[in-house]
Amino acid sequence: MVFTSFLEMVETKFSLKLVDEIIESADLQSGGSYTTVGTYDHHEMIKLVVQLNEKTGIPVADLVRTFGEYLFVQLLTMHPDFAVENSTVFEFLQKVDSYIHVEVRKLYPGAELPTFQYDTSISGMLIMTYSSSRPFADLAEGLINGCIAHYGESIEMKRINLIDGTSARFELTKVEA
Repeated sequence: MVFTSFLEMVETKFSLKLVDEIIESADLQSGGSYTTVGTYDHHEMIKLVVQLNEKTGIPVADLVRTFGEYLFVQLLTMHPDFAVENSTVFEFLQKVDSYIHVEVRKLYPGAELPTFQYDTSISGMLIMTYSSSRPFADLAEGLINGCIAHYGESIEMKRINLIDGTSARFELTKVEA
C-alpha cells in the first residue's frame, strides 16, 4: 500500500509521465509493478524518491515528509473509524503501536514496522521516540504532520535525530491560543 500510495501521490502532484520516468530510471528489481497487498524491498522506495528528487530538484527529505502527509490522508480514508475514536492528536498518536500497527500486522503478517516509545510526563507535551531498521524518520514526521493537520490542533513539533534517520525523537507541544 505504501508503494502504490507513493506513486499515486507523484501522479497527483506531478504527472503520470513522471511516475513512468522515475520507475524506468530507478532500475527496480520488481520492475515497479506494485499492488496494495504486496511487500517490497524498502530500497526500492529509496530509489524512487531519489529519482523523483533528480527529476524535480525537491530535496529528498521534503519529498518523503510530503509523502507522509499524503499517506496519512490515505490511511484515514481506509480506516475513518480510528480517527473518530480518537479525538485529539495526542490520543491518536499514542495508539500507533498498540492499535494501528496491530491492525497492519493482521493484514501483512511479515511487515517490519517501526516502533514508538511515548513519554507524557510533561503536561501538554507528547514525546515520541521513533525506532526502525529503515531510514524513514522523515516519513514518520510527515505522518505526524498529517495527523496534526487533520485534527487542526495548534501543536509545535521539534525533531531530534538520534541515529541516521532510523531513530528520532519528536517533541510535540500544545500551543495555547
